[in-house]
Amino acid sequence: MDPEAFLDMANQVIKLKMFPYFDIAHCVLVAAHVRDDLGTGAQAFSRKHPLSCWLSTMLSVFASSMLCNGLLGEPILAPLKNTPQVVVATIVWYVIFYTPFDIGYKIAKFLPVKIVCAAMKEIYRCKKVYDGVTHAGKLYPNAYLIMILIGTFKGNGAEFTKLFERLIRGVWTPTAMEFMQPSFPTKASMVASIIFVLDKKTDLISAPHALVYFGIVIFFVYFKLSSILLGIHDPFVPFENLFCALFLGGIWDSLARLFGRGQAKDEKADAKKTN
Repeated sequence: MDPEAFLDMANQVIKLKMFPYFDIAHCVLVAAHVRDDLGTGAQAFSRKHPLSCWLSTMLSVFASSMLCNGLLGEPILAPLKNTPQVVVATIVWYVIFYTPFDIGYKIAKFLPVKIVCAAMKEIYRCKKVYDGVTHAGKLYPNAYLIMILIGTFKGNGAEFTKLFERLIRGVWTPTAMEFMQPSFPTKASMVASIIFVLDKKTDLISAPHALVYFGIVIFFVYFKLSSILLGIHDPFVPFENLFCALFLGGIWDSLARLFGRGQAKDEKADAKKTN
């Protein structure tokens, strides 16, 4: 592709308006995820506890903004002041849970629809990560760690509030902590935040901002579609395993177990000779 045409495409991606289409895609996937998390009793639960079902879905939809607002000392409920977004999220929630013959949920899970929504949500995720880094940079211009954290939470806030979101539905899962087992979207959001910080605050990245942004969008979309179509859920795992083995005690623990087994075998052999 011609470099100028590619740069023009990148500029068009940056200028994309998220509302309402990208917000709808985000809400569809979030509501479907909440329903999947409820399991086989989702339909019965939605009939018996509609308020709890709605609140947990709204928390998941607006989790990133609410979480970041709380961390930055801003009103936690501020995202709910955008009435059109709340109305769109509520309509999507109703369609996913209450349409006759479960048509809404079946359409959302239909593979072509799911692929389109997933691609749109990854573009939406990139925008949220960038907005999080930019907003934190205005409040704390030299606090790179805060920018990275806010960008990460903006990109995948629903996973960090999952414990509370499930608690609203009467389920207590204390091990469902994103810090214990970060998902790929969290790791990808962190990497994107680091790149945006380097792009905004340093001279290490010489490429135009539009190309950097577009590159991260491609990264998000590519691996999300790979997860859906090819089952590649976390490409970071091999690198994490190597890093843990080299720097977090993996090699030394293996050597200790190896020498421990050898010593145990020697002790058994000496015991047999003695007997």
